[in-house]
Amino acid sequence: MSTSWQHPRASLYTDHYELTMVQAALESGAAQRRSVFEVFARRLPDGRRYGVVAGTGRLLEGIRNFRFGPEELEFLRSTGVVNEKTLAFLASYRFTGDIWGYPEGELYFPNSPLLVIESTFAEACILETYVLSVLNHDSAIASAASRMALAARGRPCIEMGSRRTHEESAVAAARAAIISGFVSTSNLEAGLRYGLKTFGSAAHSFTLLHDTEREAFTAQLKSLGAETSLLVDTYDVETAVRTAVDLAGDKLGAVRLDSGDLVAQAQWVRQLLDELGAVNTRIVVTSDLDEYAIAALQSAPVDSYGVGTSLVTGSGAPTAGMVYKLVSRTDDDGEFVSVAKAAKNKASVGGRKYALRRLNERGTATAELVGIGHEPENDGNDRPLLVQFVAGGEVLPGWTGPEAVTRARERHAASLAEMPPAVNRLQRGEPVIPTVYEEAP
Repeated sequence: MSTSWQHPRASLYTDHYELTMVQAALESGAAQRRSVFEVFARRLPDGRRYGVVAGTGRLLEGIRNFRFGPEELEFLRSTGVVNEKTLAFLASYRFTGDIWGYPEGELYFPNSPLLVIESTFAEACILETYVLSVLNHDSAIASAASRMALAARGRPCIEMGSRRTHEESAVAAARAAIISGFVSTSNLEAGLRYGLKTFGSAAHSFTLLHDTEREAFTAQLKSLGAETSLLVDTYDVETAVRTAVDLAGDKLGAVRLDSGDLVAQAQWVRQLLDELGAVNTRIVVTSDLDEYAIAALQSAPVDSYGVGTSLVTGSGAPTAGMVYKLVSRTDDDGEFVSVAKAAKNKASVGGRKYALRRLNERGTATAELVGIGHEPENDGNDRPLLVQFVAGGEVLPGWTGPEAVTRARERHAASLAEMPPAVNRLQRGEPVIPTVYEEAP
Protein backbone atom coordinates (compact mmCIF):
# COMPACT_ATOMS: atom_id res chain seq x y z
CA MET A 1 0.00 0.00 0.00
CA SER A 2 1.37 3.40 -0.99
CA THR A 3 1.26 6.49 1.24
CA SER A 4 2.84 8.80 -1.34
CA TRP A 5 -0.29 9.69 -3.33
CA GLN A 6 -0.86 13.45 -3.43
CA HIS A 7 -4.21 15.07 -4.10
CA PRO A 8 -4.05 17.36 -7.16
CA ARG A 9 -4.67 21.08 -6.65
CA ALA A 10 -8.39 21.41 -6.07
CA SER A 11 -8.76 25.18 -6.42
CA LEU A 12 -10.59 25.15 -9.75
CA TYR A 13 -12.98 22.37 -8.75
CA THR A 14 -15.37 25.22 -8.14
CA ASP A 15 -17.95 27.52 -9.68
CA HIS A 16 -17.20 30.81 -11.37
CA TYR A 17 -19.36 32.78 -8.95
CA GLU A 18 -17.39 31.70 -5.87
CA LEU A 19 -14.50 33.81 -7.15
CA THR A 20 -16.61 36.74 -8.31
CA MET A 21 -18.21 36.85 -4.85
CA VAL A 22 -14.75 37.04 -3.33
CA GLN A 23 -13.85 39.84 -5.72
CA ALA A 24 -16.94 41.83 -4.77
CA ALA A 25 -16.34 41.18 -1.06
CA LEU A 26 -12.77 42.43 -1.40
CA GLU A 27 -14.20 45.56 -3.01
CA SER A 28 -16.75 46.13 -0.22
CA GLY A 29 -14.25 45.42 2.54
CA ALA A 30 -16.32 42.52 3.93
CA ALA A 31 -14.04 39.73 2.68
CA GLN A 32 -12.20 39.49 6.00
CA ARG A 33 -15.29 39.31 8.18
CA ARG A 34 -15.19 36.22 10.36
CA SER A 35 -17.89 33.86 9.13
CA VAL A 36 -19.46 30.52 9.99
CA PHE A 37 -20.73 28.31 7.16
CA GLU A 38 -22.58 25.06 7.73
CA VAL A 39 -23.32 22.03 5.57
CA PHE A 40 -26.63 20.26 6.08
CA ALA A 41 -29.41 18.49 4.18
CA ARG A 42 -32.87 19.99 4.53
CA ARG A 43 -34.38 16.57 3.96
CA LEU A 44 -33.38 13.00 3.23
CA PRO A 45 -33.99 11.47 -0.21
CA ASP A 46 -37.64 10.55 -0.58
CA GLY A 47 -38.53 7.65 1.69
CA ARG A 48 -35.07 7.17 3.19
CA ARG A 49 -34.81 6.81 6.96
CA TYR A 50 -31.23 8.01 7.48
CA GLY A 51 -28.14 9.22 5.66
CA VAL A 52 -24.45 8.35 6.09
CA VAL A 53 -21.68 10.95 6.15
CA ALA A 54 -18.81 10.11 3.81
CA GLY A 55 -16.16 11.98 1.86
CA THR A 56 -14.74 14.03 4.71
CA GLY A 57 -11.33 12.41 4.48
CA ARG A 58 -11.16 13.05 0.75
CA LEU A 59 -12.34 16.61 1.32
CA LEU A 60 -9.62 17.29 3.88
CA GLU A 61 -7.00 15.89 1.49
CA GLY A 62 -8.21 18.41 -1.09
CA ILE A 63 -8.36 21.36 1.30
CA ARG A 64 -4.80 20.62 2.35
CA ASN A 65 -3.77 21.19 -1.27
CA PHE A 66 -6.31 23.89 -2.20
CA ARG A 67 -3.93 26.32 -3.89
CA PHE A 68 -3.89 28.63 -6.89
CA GLY A 69 -0.66 27.96 -8.79
CA PRO A 70 0.71 29.75 -11.87
CA GLU A 71 -1.41 27.72 -14.28
CA GLU A 72 -4.68 28.39 -12.45
CA LEU A 73 -3.89 32.08 -11.99
CA GLU A 74 -3.00 32.51 -15.66
CA PHE A 75 -6.26 30.86 -16.69
CA LEU A 76 -8.25 33.21 -14.46
CA ARG A 77 -6.30 36.21 -15.77
CA SER A 78 -6.53 35.33 -19.46
CA THR A 79 -10.25 34.61 -19.31
CA GLY A 80 -11.04 37.68 -17.22
CA VAL A 81 -12.79 35.76 -14.46
CA VAL A 82 -11.43 38.08 -11.75
CA ASN A 83 -9.37 41.27 -11.55
CA GLU A 84 -5.74 41.74 -10.53
CA LYS A 85 -6.57 42.54 -6.91
CA THR A 86 -8.41 39.25 -6.58
CA LEU A 87 -5.64 37.37 -8.37
CA ALA A 88 -3.17 38.70 -5.82
CA PHE A 89 -5.42 37.42 -3.01
CA LEU A 90 -5.76 34.01 -4.67
CA ALA A 91 -2.02 33.70 -5.26
CA SER A 92 -1.45 33.61 -1.51
CA TYR A 93 -4.63 31.72 -0.62
CA ARG A 94 -4.36 29.28 2.25
CA PHE A 95 -7.25 28.12 4.38
CA THR A 96 -6.36 29.24 7.91
CA GLY A 97 -9.64 28.58 9.71
CA ASP A 98 -11.20 25.78 11.73
CA ILE A 99 -13.49 22.95 10.63
CA TRP A 100 -15.71 20.72 12.73
CA GLY A 101 -18.14 18.08 11.60
CA TYR A 102 -19.80 14.70 12.00
CA PRO A 103 -17.18 11.94 11.75
CA GLU A 104 -17.27 9.89 8.56
CA GLY A 105 -19.54 6.89 8.90
CA GLU A 106 -21.90 8.72 11.27
CA LEU A 107 -25.61 8.60 10.52
CA TYR A 108 -27.30 11.94 9.90
CA PHE A 109 -30.83 13.30 9.61
CA PRO A 110 -32.59 16.38 8.22
CA ASN A 111 -30.80 19.59 9.29
CA SER A 112 -27.95 17.81 11.06
CA PRO A 113 -24.99 20.28 11.06
CA LEU A 114 -22.67 17.95 9.17
CA LEU A 115 -19.80 20.38 8.67
CA VAL A 116 -19.08 23.71 10.38
CA ILE A 117 -16.46 25.94 8.76
CA GLU A 118 -15.23 29.04 10.58
CA SER A 119 -12.84 31.42 8.84
CA THR A 120 -12.98 34.67 6.93
CA PHE A 121 -15.76 35.00 4.38
CA ALA A 122 -13.28 34.95 1.51
CA GLU A 123 -11.47 31.83 2.71
CA ALA A 124 -14.64 29.85 3.38
CA CYS A 125 -16.69 31.07 0.41
CA ILE A 126 -14.20 29.64 -2.07
CA LEU A 127 -14.60 26.15 -0.62
CA GLU A 128 -18.38 25.90 -1.10
CA THR A 129 -18.60 24.05 -4.41
CA TYR A 130 -15.70 21.73 -3.63
CA VAL A 131 -17.13 20.82 -0.22
CA LEU A 132 -20.56 20.07 -1.63
CA SER A 133 -19.33 18.10 -4.65
CA VAL A 134 -17.34 15.74 -2.42
CA LEU A 135 -19.83 15.32 0.42
CA ASN A 136 -22.94 15.09 -1.77
CA HIS A 137 -21.43 12.34 -3.91
CA ASP A 138 -19.73 10.26 -1.26
CA SER A 139 -22.58 10.51 1.25
CA ALA A 140 -25.09 9.40 -1.40
CA ILE A 141 -22.98 6.33 -2.16
CA ALA A 142 -22.37 5.54 1.51
CA SER A 143 -26.08 5.86 2.28
CA ALA A 144 -26.97 3.42 -0.50
CA ALA A 145 -24.19 1.04 0.52
CA SER A 146 -25.38 1.01 4.11
CA ARG A 147 -28.90 -0.02 3.05
CA MET A 148 -27.44 -2.78 0.89
CA ALA A 149 -25.18 -4.07 3.65
CA LEU A 150 -28.13 -4.11 6.06
CA ALA A 151 -30.25 -5.98 3.50
CA ALA A 152 -27.46 -8.57 3.16
CA ARG A 153 -27.76 -9.38 6.87
CA GLY A 154 -24.14 -10.27 7.39
CA ARG A 155 -23.43 -11.79 4.00
CA PRO A 156 -20.44 -10.00 2.41
CA CYS A 157 -21.00 -7.30 -0.22
CA ILE A 158 -18.36 -6.48 -2.84
CA GLU A 159 -18.21 -3.11 -4.61
CA MET A 160 -17.90 -3.67 -8.39
CA GLY A 161 -19.16 -0.45 -10.00
CA SER A 162 -16.06 1.22 -11.43
CA ARG A 163 -17.07 0.86 -15.08
CA ARG A 164 -20.42 2.52 -14.43
CA THR A 165 -19.10 5.91 -13.31
CA HIS A 166 -16.33 8.50 -13.78
CA GLU A 167 -12.87 7.14 -13.00
CA GLU A 168 -12.33 9.38 -9.94
CA SER A 169 -15.92 8.85 -8.80
CA ALA A 170 -15.18 5.12 -8.91
CA VAL A 171 -12.39 5.53 -6.36
CA ALA A 172 -14.59 7.68 -4.14
CA ALA A 173 -17.48 5.21 -4.43
CA ALA A 174 -15.28 2.27 -3.44
CA ARG A 175 -14.07 4.18 -0.39
CA ALA A 176 -17.61 5.16 0.61
CA ALA A 177 -18.89 1.59 0.21
CA ILE A 178 -16.20 0.19 2.48
CA ILE A 179 -17.09 2.78 5.14
CA SER A 180 -20.70 1.57 5.07
CA GLY A 181 -19.99 -2.12 5.47
CA PHE A 182 -18.85 -3.54 2.12
CA VAL A 183 -15.92 -5.92 2.55
CA SER A 184 -13.93 -5.27 -0.62
CA THR A 185 -13.80 -3.47 -3.97
CA SER A 186 -12.77 -4.31 -7.50
CA ASN A 187 -11.08 -0.89 -7.86
CA LEU A 188 -7.29 -1.13 -7.61
CA GLU A 189 -6.69 2.62 -7.33
CA ALA A 190 -8.92 2.71 -4.27
CA GLY A 191 -6.92 -0.18 -2.88
CA LEU A 192 -3.67 1.71 -3.45
CA ARG A 193 -4.77 5.05 -1.98
CA TYR A 194 -6.78 3.87 0.99
CA GLY A 195 -5.55 0.40 1.79
CA LEU A 196 -8.80 -1.28 0.78
CA LYS A 197 -9.07 -5.00 0.14
CA THR A 198 -9.53 -5.69 -3.58
CA PHE A 199 -11.24 -8.64 -5.24
CA GLY A 200 -11.72 -10.04 -8.73
CA SER A 201 -11.35 -13.15 -10.88
CA ALA A 202 -12.53 -13.23 -14.51
CA ALA A 203 -15.27 -12.00 -16.85
CA HIS A 204 -17.20 -13.67 -19.66
CA SER A 205 -14.60 -12.53 -22.18
CA PHE A 206 -12.01 -14.79 -20.56
CA THR A 207 -14.22 -17.82 -21.14
CA LEU A 208 -15.05 -16.72 -24.68
CA LEU A 209 -11.35 -16.29 -25.44
CA HIS A 210 -10.79 -20.03 -25.15
CA ASP A 211 -12.06 -22.76 -27.44
CA THR A 212 -13.92 -24.48 -24.62
CA GLU A 213 -15.15 -23.56 -21.15
CA ARG A 214 -13.06 -26.40 -19.74
CA GLU A 215 -9.90 -24.85 -21.19
CA ALA A 216 -10.78 -21.47 -19.69
CA PHE A 217 -11.48 -22.92 -16.25
CA THR A 218 -8.31 -25.03 -16.36
CA ALA A 219 -6.19 -21.97 -17.12
CA GLN A 220 -7.85 -19.87 -14.41
CA LEU A 221 -7.47 -22.56 -11.76
CA LYS A 222 -3.86 -23.17 -12.69
CA SER A 223 -3.06 -19.47 -12.55
CA LEU A 224 -5.16 -18.27 -9.62
CA GLY A 225 -5.58 -21.45 -7.58
CA ALA A 226 -8.61 -23.45 -6.57
CA GLU A 227 -9.89 -20.69 -4.27
CA THR A 228 -10.74 -18.52 -7.28
CA SER A 229 -14.31 -17.75 -8.34
CA LEU A 230 -15.42 -19.30 -11.64
CA LEU A 231 -18.08 -17.54 -13.71
CA VAL A 232 -20.50 -20.29 -14.68
CA ASP A 233 -23.21 -18.68 -16.80
CA THR A 234 -21.42 -17.93 -20.07
CA TYR A 235 -23.07 -20.94 -21.72
CA ASP A 236 -25.00 -23.57 -19.75
CA VAL A 237 -24.86 -23.18 -15.97
CA GLU A 238 -25.25 -26.85 -15.03
CA THR A 239 -22.55 -27.96 -17.46
CA ALA A 240 -20.23 -25.23 -16.17
CA VAL A 241 -20.75 -26.17 -12.52
CA ARG A 242 -20.08 -29.83 -13.25
CA THR A 243 -16.93 -28.90 -15.19
CA ALA A 244 -15.73 -26.60 -12.41
CA VAL A 245 -16.10 -29.25 -9.72
CA ASP A 246 -14.58 -31.90 -11.98
CA LEU A 247 -11.48 -29.72 -12.32
CA ALA A 248 -11.17 -28.29 -8.79
CA GLY A 249 -13.00 -30.85 -6.69
CA ASP A 250 -14.18 -29.88 -3.23
CA LYS A 251 -11.47 -27.19 -3.04
CA LEU A 252 -13.29 -24.91 -5.49
CA GLY A 253 -13.62 -21.52 -3.87
CA ALA A 254 -16.73 -20.10 -5.50
CA VAL A 255 -18.97 -19.98 -8.53
CA ARG A 256 -20.43 -16.70 -9.75
CA LEU A 257 -23.92 -16.23 -11.19
CA ASP A 258 -24.49 -13.11 -13.27
CA SER A 259 -27.83 -13.56 -15.04
CA GLY A 260 -31.25 -15.20 -14.95
CA ASP A 261 -33.55 -15.86 -12.01
CA LEU A 262 -30.93 -15.63 -9.29
CA VAL A 263 -33.11 -16.95 -6.47
CA ALA A 264 -34.14 -20.14 -8.28
CA GLN A 265 -30.74 -20.55 -9.90
CA ALA A 266 -28.84 -20.23 -6.63
CA GLN A 267 -31.05 -22.86 -5.03
CA TRP A 268 -30.50 -25.56 -7.59
CA VAL A 269 -26.80 -24.67 -8.04
CA ARG A 270 -26.34 -25.09 -4.28
CA GLN A 271 -28.06 -28.46 -4.46
CA LEU A 272 -25.89 -29.50 -7.40
CA LEU A 273 -22.66 -28.39 -5.69
CA ASP A 274 -23.59 -30.36 -2.58
CA GLU A 275 -24.43 -33.45 -4.63
CA LEU A 276 -21.02 -33.19 -6.32
CA GLY A 277 -19.25 -32.96 -2.97
CA ALA A 278 -18.37 -29.27 -3.19
CA VAL A 279 -20.21 -28.39 0.01
CA ASN A 280 -17.81 -25.57 0.90
CA THR A 281 -17.90 -23.90 -2.51
CA ARG A 282 -19.49 -20.47 -2.17
CA ILE A 283 -22.06 -18.88 -4.48
CA VAL A 284 -21.47 -15.27 -5.48
CA VAL A 285 -24.24 -13.38 -7.30
CA THR A 286 -23.95 -10.18 -9.32
CA SER A 287 -26.21 -8.75 -12.09
CA ASP A 288 -27.51 -5.22 -11.36
CA LEU A 289 -28.26 -5.78 -7.69
CA ASP A 290 -29.68 -3.13 -5.38
CA GLU A 291 -30.87 -3.28 -1.77
CA TYR A 292 -34.28 -4.64 -2.78
CA ALA A 293 -32.80 -7.41 -4.93
CA ILE A 294 -30.40 -8.30 -2.13
CA ALA A 295 -33.30 -8.50 0.34
CA ALA A 296 -35.21 -10.72 -2.08
CA LEU A 297 -32.23 -13.09 -2.17
CA GLN A 298 -32.32 -13.68 1.59
CA SER A 299 -34.14 -16.97 1.05
CA ALA A 300 -31.55 -18.15 -1.46
CA PRO A 301 -28.34 -19.99 -0.51
CA VAL A 302 -26.15 -17.07 -1.58
CA ASP A 303 -22.84 -16.42 0.15
CA SER A 304 -21.94 -12.93 -1.12
CA TYR A 305 -23.13 -10.16 -3.42
CA GLY A 306 -21.29 -8.14 -6.04
CA VAL A 307 -22.90 -4.73 -6.51
CA GLY A 308 -22.15 -2.23 -9.27
CA THR A 309 -24.39 0.22 -11.10
CA SER A 310 -26.98 0.78 -8.39
CA LEU A 311 -24.35 1.40 -5.75
CA VAL A 312 -22.21 3.96 -7.61
CA THR A 313 -25.32 5.90 -8.67
CA GLY A 314 -26.76 6.07 -5.15
CA SER A 315 -29.53 3.52 -5.79
CA GLY A 316 -32.02 6.13 -6.91
CA ALA A 317 -30.56 9.02 -4.89
CA PRO A 318 -27.37 10.12 -6.69
CA THR A 319 -26.90 13.17 -4.48
CA ALA A 320 -27.41 13.71 -0.77
CA GLY A 321 -28.97 17.14 -1.36
CA MET A 322 -26.61 18.94 1.02
CA VAL A 323 -26.30 22.73 1.02
CA TYR A 324 -23.61 25.14 2.29
CA LYS A 325 -25.01 28.18 4.06
CA LEU A 326 -23.66 31.21 5.90
CA VAL A 327 -25.27 31.14 9.36
CA SER A 328 -23.24 33.66 11.30
CA ARG A 329 -20.74 36.47 10.63
CA THR A 330 -19.23 39.42 12.43
CA ASP A 331 -20.63 42.92 12.15
CA ASP A 332 -18.71 46.20 11.97
CA ASP A 333 -18.01 45.96 15.69
CA GLY A 334 -16.57 42.46 15.39
CA GLU A 335 -19.53 40.82 17.10
CA PHE A 336 -21.07 37.66 15.64
CA VAL A 337 -24.63 38.01 14.37
CA SER A 338 -26.89 35.24 13.09
CA VAL A 339 -27.92 35.32 9.43
CA ALA A 340 -30.36 33.09 7.57
CA LYS A 341 -31.96 32.65 4.17
CA ALA A 342 -35.73 33.22 4.27
CA ALA A 343 -36.77 32.07 0.78
CA LYS A 344 -39.88 29.87 0.68
CA ASN A 345 -39.07 26.13 0.86
CA LYS A 346 -35.35 26.94 1.17
CA ALA A 347 -35.22 28.72 4.50
CA SER A 348 -32.24 28.12 6.76
CA VAL A 349 -31.80 28.53 10.51
CA GLY A 350 -29.30 31.19 11.54
CA GLY A 351 -26.70 30.81 14.24
CA ARG A 352 -23.90 28.36 14.76
CA LYS A 353 -25.11 24.84 15.53
CA TYR A 354 -23.97 22.17 17.94
CA ALA A 355 -25.35 18.63 18.00
CA LEU A 356 -25.65 15.54 20.13
CA ARG A 357 -27.44 12.22 19.79
CA ARG A 358 -30.03 11.82 22.52
CA LEU A 359 -29.98 8.29 23.95
CA ASN A 360 -32.43 6.64 26.32
CA GLU A 361 -31.52 4.58 29.37
CA ARG A 362 -30.89 1.53 27.11
CA GLY A 363 -28.47 3.46 24.90
CA THR A 364 -30.92 3.65 21.99
CA ALA A 365 -31.08 6.87 20.00
CA THR A 366 -34.30 8.86 20.35
CA ALA A 367 -33.49 12.23 18.73
CA GLU A 368 -30.93 14.40 16.98
CA LEU A 369 -30.67 17.40 19.30
CA VAL A 370 -29.32 20.57 17.67
CA GLY A 371 -28.43 23.59 19.77
CA ILE A 372 -28.51 27.04 18.16
CA GLY A 373 -25.61 29.14 19.38
CA HIS A 374 -24.88 26.81 22.26
CA GLU A 375 -24.24 23.16 23.01
CA PRO A 376 -27.43 21.20 23.81
CA GLU A 377 -27.84 20.05 27.37
CA ASN A 378 -26.52 16.54 27.85
CA ASP A 379 -28.70 14.49 30.19
CA GLY A 380 -25.81 12.21 31.10
CA ASN A 381 -25.50 9.56 28.44
CA ASP A 382 -26.05 11.55 25.24
CA ARG A 383 -23.32 11.50 22.60
CA PRO A 384 -21.79 14.73 21.19
CA LEU A 385 -21.58 14.52 17.40
CA LEU A 386 -19.20 17.27 16.26
CA VAL A 387 -15.44 16.67 16.22
CA GLN A 388 -12.68 18.98 15.02
CA PHE A 389 -10.94 18.19 11.72
CA VAL A 390 -8.95 21.36 11.06
CA ALA A 391 -7.40 23.80 13.54
CA GLY A 392 -5.81 27.02 12.31
CA GLY A 393 -5.71 25.69 8.77
CA GLU A 394 -3.94 22.45 9.73
CA VAL A 395 -5.67 19.10 9.16
CA LEU A 396 -5.54 17.17 12.42
CA PRO A 397 -4.05 13.63 12.44
CA GLY A 398 -6.20 10.59 11.84
CA TRP A 399 -8.83 12.08 9.52
CA THR A 400 -7.22 11.27 6.14
CA GLY A 401 -5.71 8.27 4.38
CA PRO A 402 -6.28 4.57 5.19
CA GLU A 403 -6.56 5.28 8.92
CA ALA A 404 -9.59 7.48 8.29
CA VAL A 405 -11.41 4.72 6.37
CA THR A 406 -10.90 2.23 9.20
CA ARG A 407 -12.10 4.78 11.75
CA ALA A 408 -15.14 5.65 9.63
CA ARG A 409 -16.11 2.01 9.17
CA GLU A 410 -16.03 1.50 12.94
CA ARG A 411 -18.02 4.68 13.52
CA HIS A 412 -20.68 3.56 11.05
CA ALA A 413 -21.15 0.19 12.73
CA ALA A 414 -21.42 1.82 16.15
CA SER A 415 -23.85 4.47 14.93
CA LEU A 416 -26.15 1.87 13.38
CA ALA A 417 -26.04 -0.24 16.53
CA GLU A 418 -27.52 2.54 18.68
CA MET A 419 -30.48 3.16 16.35
CA PRO A 420 -34.00 1.82 16.98
CA PRO A 421 -35.09 -1.25 14.93
CA ALA A 422 -36.72 0.89 12.22
CA VAL A 423 -33.23 1.59 10.86
CA ASN A 424 -33.33 -1.86 9.24
CA ARG A 425 -36.47 -1.22 7.21
CA LEU A 426 -36.19 -0.67 3.47
CA GLN A 427 -39.78 0.50 3.17
CA ARG A 428 -40.43 4.19 2.66
CA GLY A 429 -40.89 6.09 5.89
CA GLU A 430 -39.93 8.99 8.10
CA PRO A 431 -36.39 9.45 9.47
CA VAL A 432 -35.55 6.91 12.16
CA ILE A 433 -35.23 9.68 14.75
CA PRO A 434 -36.46 13.30 14.66
CA THR A 435 -34.27 16.40 14.60
CA VAL A 436 -35.08 18.72 17.50
CA TYR A 437 -33.78 22.28 17.80
CA GLU A 438 -32.90 23.63 21.21
CA GLU A 439 -32.93 27.41 21.47
CA ALA A 440 -30.48 29.29 23.69
CA PRO A 441 -31.78 29.68 27.25
